[in-house]
Amino acid sequence: MNILLIGSGGREHALAWKLASSPLCSRLIAAPGNPGIAEHAECVSVQADDVEGLVALAQDRKIDFVVPGPEVPLVLGLADRLRAIGIPVFGPSQAAARLEGSKGFMKDLCAKYDIPTAAYARFTDVAKARAFIEKTGAPIVVKADGLAAGKGVVVAQSVEEACQAADSMLSAPGASIVVEQFLDGEEVSYFALTDGRTVLPFASAQDHKRVFDGDEGPNTGGMGAYSPAHLMTPYLEAKILERIVWPTVDAMAAEGCPFSGVLYAGVMVCNGEPYLLEYNVRFGDPECQPIMMRLDSDIVPVLLASAQGRLAEVKPSDLVWSYDPALCVVMAAKGYPGSYVRGGKITGIDAAQALSGVRVFHAGTARGADGALIAHGGRVLGGSARGETIARAQSRAYEAVDTIVWADGFCRRDIGWRAVAEQRDRAAARSGRGGA
Repeated sequence: MNILLIGSGGREHALAWKLASSPLCSRLIAAPGNPGIAEHAECVSVQADDVEGLVALAQDRKIDFVVPGPEVPLVLGLADRLRAIGIPVFGPSQAAARLEGSKGFMKDLCAKYDIPTAAYARFTDVAKARAFIEKTGAPIVVKADGLAAGKGVVVAQSVEEACQAADSMLSAPGASIVVEQFLDGEEVSYFALTDGRTVLPFASAQDHKRVFDGDEGPNTGGMGAYSPAHLMTPYLEAKILERIVWPTVDAMAAEGCPFSGVLYAGVMVCNGEPYLLEYNVRFGDPECQPIMMRLDSDIVPVLLASAQGRLAEVKPSDLVWSYDPALCVVMAAKGYPGSYVRGGKITGIDAAQALSGVRVFHAGTARGADGALIAHGGRVLGGSARGETIARAQSRAYEAVDTIVWADGFCRRDIGWRAVAEQRDRAAARSGRGGA
């Protein structure tokens, strides 16, 4: 079949790599793609937010199946337009995409259907928001209501910081915010596929949002991730499915906007209990990269079953996962997530990918006038690796990163630290028992 992949980031490169490997994929087209995606697909210069252009492209190229990578085209209603002309899409309708497009909608849905989440209030008025923050105290979380590319969240450690965040987020006409209780725990990313009636558990991961080592600095779109998450157990997964994912699928159907696609739940685990922080309506970036590296089976039949309402036909055993964990280290441009350097030349990717268990996914690259690979975004590359242990995957990923030559890049050096520390502690405990 002819498949259209939408997007140009690291997530889309990982998806392109998996989609192109499917025996069902006779032709893969990417819009707009990037130099890494071009290794697996024909790239066409239609932007991900150009709904009319994407619909025309799908018709012109006789596309059989569309896989949107980012959230923007889904929030703009691309899935509705394509389904109206008979093209299956892996992703939700515009109404269902509000789960990510509006944090206020998501929080109100949780309140109405008793889905565990942090206590919250919604505001469009700065004075009322300030009064609520001053009454509640800090730490406290302030979120922009709309899309913010993973950066519209401020975890304020003081009332002053929270008020400044509220002032900034409400400065635009028509803006609204969610102010919510700070939950003290550990965050995990959980992914489940659904067609609006059936839920298929997929994978877990843990992202690293802060820009600097030790979880310091401002939030970013993600500086690295690994899969599976170290704190995920069958018991915790069952709780997330029973208390959060299934109730959400049922709630969306009851609201008249059944959800189809991937539900990416950002979950805070507090004393073993899961609370929903937010929903995304697409695979995470960079979580998608290690997840795709762990998936040893064909992804196309599963995504297509979701798009066509046939997910009940798919069994969990149809998804074949490697026992080996995988880890992705994001290489970002100096200055990110603020103003950053563009145009620097990048070499060494082929040498990095020659290392065992390594893939380098392009997130923000382009070709210069001379054909050389250059940086063209904030998050530019994802050095990803699979290993027999999380420590081995981490070591391989950093070996790959260190093989790449890019003067204007930087990365965190502690991706996966919680999982590596837990593995080390378990090994020490076993060693202690063995010596007793």
